[in-house]
Amino acid sequence: MAQVYSTYEAKAKFSEIIRKVRAGKCVVISFRGEHVAEIRPIEAAEETVAGRLQRLEGEGVLVGARARGKGFRPIVRKPGALARFLRSRE
Repeated sequence: MAQVYSTYEAKAKFSEIIRKVRAGKCVVISFRGEHVAEIRPIEAAEETVAGRLQRLEGEGVLVGARARGKGFRPIVRKPGALARFLRSRE
């Protein structure tokens, strides 16, 4: 069972709460007798970067480059614009 702290106690004993969470325990914060938050250890993520990208694409958060259809268009229309710009800065 999680230990319950009021917001006042949680503010005063924050370091103690963090020690308990690091030890694997859950802590509940209450405001005027109502539980409003839970502090618990973060579960170790076993997901690889490639797996995370695939999951995010599946959720629609990311769009793969192949899904866009067209390649990149150059922003500069005249070749050598960067060189001209750098020369003008000298």
